[in-house]
Amino acid sequence: MREFYERNGGPILEKAKAIKLFKKKELKEILKSKNLVGGKGFGEVYKGFLDNKQVAVKRLKSGGAQENNEQFANEIIIQSQVIHKNIVKLIGCCLEVDTPILVYEYLPKGSLEDILHGSKKVSPLNINVRLSIAAQLADGLAYMHSKTNNKIIHGNVKPANILLDDNFMPKISNLGVLRLFARDKQADNAIDDWSYVDPAVYMQTRLLTEKSDVYSFGVVILELISRKKAACYDNNSLARNFLEAYKEKRVDELFDNEIAQTSNLELLHSLAKIVVECLNLDADQRPSMIDVAERLLKLNRSRNP
Repeated sequence: MREFYERNGGPILEKAKAIKLFKKKELKEILKSKNLVGGKGFGEVYKGFLDNKQVAVKRLKSGGAQENNEQFANEIIIQSQVIHKNIVKLIGCCLEVDTPILVYEYLPKGSLEDILHGSKKVSPLNINVRLSIAAQLADGLAYMHSKTNNKIIHGNVKPANILLDDNFMPKISNLGVLRLFARDKQADNAIDDWSYVDPAVYMQTRLLTEKSDVYSFGVVILELISRKKAACYDNNSLARNFLEAYKEKRVDELFDNEIAQTSNLELLHSLAKIVVECLNLDADQRPSMIDVAERLLKLNRSRNP
């Protein structure tokens, strides 16, 4: 266990005050199949209790984090210093195993994917709740891009990586995990849905930038206003269909019927305009997340004073 501990950056993380280092035996009961709640992309997720608090325990896929213990440790330190109400908090990690285990706060409502399309689908989901979710997500991403000591690119913004509490407050999850895989060229394997991936930058260069996150966020807003999955298949996608409809001035037909009342159309068109800007194939012409967050905050205040 000591070998794993040192290889995974334990000596470096011992000096970090904001991160708790858990023993393998402390997580043993949680890491049982009966507690498994998710298992896509970056690894398996379990839920359980530590220190009388409900937590989510993520066991990373084998091979994604051990190539450079200093870089892994620094990534964990960066995550532990991120404190924002719309970003899932990293509580600690366990390094006494082959592949590190991460411990996060637990969000009971599930993911935005679940709420929009899955087993926890909420219907109706009114437009004010959807707008609030979008505005808060934008604020979280703007914080990551511009208000931390180290600029943080998420790289995999999508509804499945957006968790909600009981009041529908969204929190961005899987923060920084993609970079742990990108180090040893496993990023492509970790991305399990290419519908949210920036075709102008990442698909061509395999480089992630803040404008990659802007593109992905645009797809997320599009799902919020259409309640259609972004699935990419047979050279077809929600984003492409939307851009064509917007250009042909028939975008109203893509709005979710639950929220497409006349009284909401002005707001929906404002959101659609933001989506178009975020999906611009010229990455340099996309707005920054700070700009998007400010605009969404104004819209949100007008509807949810």
